[in-house]
Amino acid sequence: MLDLVKRVLHDGNERRDGEYAPTMIGSRGAYPASRAAALSGVPLSTVHDWARKDVLVPSISPERVKLWSYADLMGLRIIQWLRRDKVVEDGRVPRTTMSAVKRALVQLAELDLALWTEDVGPSVVVDRSGNVLVRTEPHHEADARQRVLDDELDVLSPFVSADGLRGPDLLIPRPRLRIVPGKLGGSPHVVHTRLESRALGALADSGLTSAKIYRLYPDVERPAIDEALDLEQQLARNLRPVAA
Repeated sequence: MLDLVKRVLHDGNERRDGEYAPTMIGSRGAYPASRAAALSGVPLSTVHDWARKDVLVPSISPERVKLWSYADLMGLRIIQWLRRDKVVEDGRVPRTTMSAVKRALVQLAELDLALWTEDVGPSVVVDRSGNVLVRTEPHHEADARQRVLDDELDVLSPFVSADGLRGPDLLIPRPRLRIVPGKLGGSPHVVHTRLESRALGALADSGLTSAKIYRLYPDVERPAIDEALDLEQQLARNLRPVAA
């Protein structure tokens, strides 16, 4: 049991050639393709396709082991939303031009990700013309906020892709979980701890019951563990092949 816990709690390291090597973790977050796809709610095949076609190149590491940043997660959502037809109160709006998409990505790259902490963070909104606006009011619980306005997308709120995938809130994926770009490489974790949801999910995938996981972490609230497991299940669903 101890060996299993050590394997899944490697604090943001990636296994390569039989060894654990530190990833490029900093204030911008760092996500491999599968994690970027699952968190953004954009299909993995699309994430890879956009990287190959230079639509959105992973900004942390574009070669070999590709790593997307926290801002890239927003970019993936923005591209898909802008590049699909939208129905609003005044009729159907055609997809936004690629020049407007590129303008939005440039604005994203200029965001100060230090604005987001465990306890507070602004909202990020993009309009149909590709203009990105940071709203400084605190980010509230997802169910109390409007996710998609008539002509704007609230980028950090829960996102439903054109393929029906559901990306979680990118700041508060669950009430007791947080995502902070500068902490744990932007990995979802139990608030005010270093316990990542993916570590708990790996334990569950190995066959441990919730009761056994509770015993491994007696100082962590059981509802927080349940939320972490639920989030990982949602992210796993996002990686399943999209039905034709």
